[in-house]
Amino acid sequence: MKHEKPIRIVCADDHPLIRDGIAFAVGGENGIELVAFATNGSEAIEAFKLHTPDVVLMDLQMPGLSGLQALEAIRLLNPKAKCIVLTTYGGDVEAASALRAGAMGYLLKTMIRKQLLEAIRTVNSGRKYIPYEIATMVAESLDMEELSESEMEVLRSIAAGCSNKMIADRLRISENTVKGHVKEIVAKLGAMDRANAVFLAMRRGLLNRF
Repeated sequence: MKHEKPIRIVCADDHPLIRDGIAFAVGGENGIELVAFATNGSEAIEAFKLHTPDVVLMDLQMPGLSGLQALEAIRLLNPKAKCIVLTTYGGDVEAASALRAGAMGYLLKTMIRKQLLEAIRTVNSGRKYIPYEIATMVAESLDMEELSESEMEVLRSIAAGCSNKMIADRLRISENTVKGHVKEIVAKLGAMDRANAVFLAMRRGLLNRF
């Protein structure tokens, strides 16, 4: 009787609890083999070179080289590499960035217990695995106007608790210019005010750039 080769995976995540959870999830599963762990982007690239896995599980937020940078590097090594992004954040900005970089799957870490094995098998078969709620969020954001770099600088300053005067001094621009940027930020994000703009930006992942 012919036995199919197991799906070989590498897991890159800097959190021991997540690594342990993934090891437990796939440990007793026939047809899936965890061949290596990595704790940062650089280790993930080296593990990919060494083990040539079928699927890479990649955390976006890691010290040093980020998961997104590692994903891009791995895709340069092998454009057919299959990667599932694991993240704490459900924002459309991070999801869109990961998908543009070539990720075939996108899972929130809260989904790992119920959806990880299905995601691994789906991606290994050559199909994408994007949960409905993530796909919906990305689709809804397509018509949203992007913030300029100047507006992003102002938004980051607002998130840090800076007043308009503090932002003006920090960025060496006038308070009127700051007010203009704030108005644009609120409008583009569909926010009620500057505080709501920060909340929406965090939810979308705009302030979690990797």
